[in-house]
Amino acid sequence: MPALVASDLDRTLIYSAAALALTMPDVRAPRLLCVEVHESRPLSYMTETAAQLLTDLGDTAVFVPTTTRTRKQFLRINLPGPAPTYAICANGGHILVDGVSDPDWHAQVTARLAERCAPLAEVQEHLLRAADPVWVRKHRVADDLFAYLVVERELLDEDWVKELAVWAENRGWTVSLQGRKIYAVPKPLTKSAAMREIARRTGADLTLAAGDSLLDADLLLAADQGWRPGHGELADTGWTAPGIRALPERGVLAGERILRELLAAAGPGRFA
Repeated sequence: MPALVASDLDRTLIYSAAALALTMPDVRAPRLLCVEVHESRPLSYMTETAAQLLTDLGDTAVFVPTTTRTRKQFLRINLPGPAPTYAICANGGHILVDGVSDPDWHAQVTARLAERCAPLAEVQEHLLRAADPVWVRKHRVADDLFAYLVVERELLDEDWVKELAVWAENRGWTVSLQGRKIYAVPKPLTKSAAMREIARRTGADLTLAAGDSLLDADLLLAADQGWRPGHGELADTGWTAPGIRALPERGVLAGERILRELLAAAGPGRFA
């Protein structure tokens, strides 16, 4: 059976211009491939080497893009390599099969959230009331499943984020700060649950995962092996666990290293 590789996208495999972390001299910078255009502007990149590695990975394993992005945000990404049969969007709220949301899975997820968590409307109202307009730029609801704020990070009061996390915890929600976004997500809305469902459908005998944020921790723990880059929420807090490899690379070169590791672990030699 093929291995299943579930990888986060933003700041794990693909990077905005601000997240590239090109610290080397200009003449040594890697060649970049644009993999996302939004409103006629280039938005996300990976190295050309990473693009070839991802193509090879797609030929070797069941590659499952796994993201907190909404379906609409995910579908504007143009990843190199074979088109994935499966994708996980909205932090596990949607399993896409050939680009279309599986209605049975989505119904299961929404029923679970209604049973176990405070309603989205309560969380959204709290964010609107409690967040300071000095540093909030946008309020957003994602696929009617969770909410997030786009903020000016340099103005953000990070104690407020900690207070929000305590408030959310008591209502069955979790909080994650990723770059310029503060996410409030129901606890049962997980990438790991969606990964397990795809592993069941495909019969995969090995699950591999990669990610950089708090919302990826459950995915990494659920996989047989996991990788995280040297940047992001998990690195900033020193998070690790058995079976998790913490890589030193930061920025777009971390994406390249992660793909090398995933390809090696998923390749034919794993049975040796």
